[in-house]
Amino acid sequence: MQKQTTSSRVAVYYELTKPKIWYLLVFTAFGAALTASNIYNIPISIETWALMLFSVAAGSAAANTLTNYHDKDIDAIMERTKDRPLPSKRIYPAVKARNFGLALAGISLVLAFAISFTTTLEQGIWATVFIAFGLLNNVIVYSYVLKRNSRTNIILGGLCGGSPPMIGWVAVSMSDLWTMGLAMAGLVFIWIPMHIWALTLHFKEDYNKVDVPMLTAVQSEKTSARAIALSTVVMVLFSIAPFFITNENGEEMVGDVYLWTAIASGALMVGLSIWVTVKPMEKAAWTLFKFSSPYLAVLFIALMVDSAL
Repeated sequence: MQKQTTSSRVAVYYELTKPKIWYLLVFTAFGAALTASNIYNIPISIETWALMLFSVAAGSAAANTLTNYHDKDIDAIMERTKDRPLPSKRIYPAVKARNFGLALAGISLVLAFAISFTTTLEQGIWATVFIAFGLLNNVIVYSYVLKRNSRTNIILGGLCGGSPPMIGWVAVSMSDLWTMGLAMAGLVFIWIPMHIWALTLHFKEDYNKVDVPMLTAVQSEKTSARAIALSTVVMVLFSIAPFFITNENGEEMVGDVYLWTAIASGALMVGLSIWVTVKPMEKAAWTLFKFSSPYLAVLFIALMVDSAL
């Protein structure tokens, strides 16, 4: 019986971290690292893989846990979130969740810095900087400062999404960090508004109920649909950018496999966003939201495959 109770407790804390979110972020870090490894022909040690992936997982889980702690009051009111561990009091008192999140944050920073011992000090420092930036941007800037006060909250608050690819890249090499590495981070950052706005359009009544001014909740459906379509077009156009990035020798870093994958998958996303514009209803928004995560994963898979070829 005790074993069941312990297992159940672990499951609740695992749920608290929003694993579906950090799975995707860890995958982007993995994709960036493997792409860099393929491009520069630099093998990645098992120790570096472990430190990089677990630091990103712990950092992302920490950010989700701490934002859950801050949002426990509004989560208790919203239909979509009222059964989460904190509002449902499956974790009580709530301070336990806060302490758990802070512990995960500390672990993520330690693991990121430990990359110094398997690569170089410079790489470990930059990995730690990117983890710290991601935590501060997501928890402080987005959750505490912007989420309840600005309809454009997810734009500045979404900068943290670019941290995992930067950590994955820097764990392999410092070369082209601010060109190709930054482009991969940009793929995630520019993807976030479309992803979140499609979700909030679907659940706009929930957000209005708690006075959280997400853009697609406070604007008319027509205006919201246009914002989603515009952000999707910007995202698709930016997704082609890695194809035009060259190294110091003027050689392209990715090729046609990535380019045509970005074009084909981007066309699908633009088509779905047009559907939302023509019929700005919950079903269309929800469909776009459900396709958005696989779309991002497909781009990173294409980068990995293309760089390997």
